[in-house]
Amino acid sequence: MISTLRAALSGALLLAAAPALAQVGPPAPAAPTDYAAAQTAFLDTLSPAQGWQATASGIRYRRVHGPGTGAHPTVADIVRLRYSVKFTDGRELENSGADPVDLPLGRLIRGWQEGVPLMGVGDRYEFAIPAALAYGPADNGPIRGGSTLLFTIDLVAINP
Repeated sequence: MISTLRAALSGALLLAAAPALAQVGPPAPAAPTDYAAAQTAFLDTLSPAQGWQATASGIRYRRVHGPGTGAHPTVADIVRLRYSVKFTDGRELENSGADPVDLPLGRLIRGWQEGVPLMGVGDRYEFAIPAALAYGPADNGPIRGGSTLLFTIDLVAINP
């Protein structure tokens, strides 16, 4: 799956990309209101007692590894990282694998543009990104409309 990200940066994380992820089961029907509401409610289960913090826009995040003191990227940077993304039910959507990938932060989903700059080089963060900052209310390939997505990201380098 990661080969789609490396090939002309056409992976699912890019804002202007066509759905390029491998299908995870049959396509889901359009997102009903109860599904979207359940996805939003999931965010409320991520408590400060578990280390979760929230941005003003609604991203939930926590640092799970690293010193928190490394250089921080900006949206103008290319970032080298490893990542995995899951649905709230635990199914994995995509994983970059052991080898880091280089991605232009400014071309990625809004949730990454806001979340990754919180990280320092050497950090691993977990993010819960609501649909409004990911892929919105419409289905996008295997991503059902209204989905909250869970990312684990290791920031390896900036502008490698």
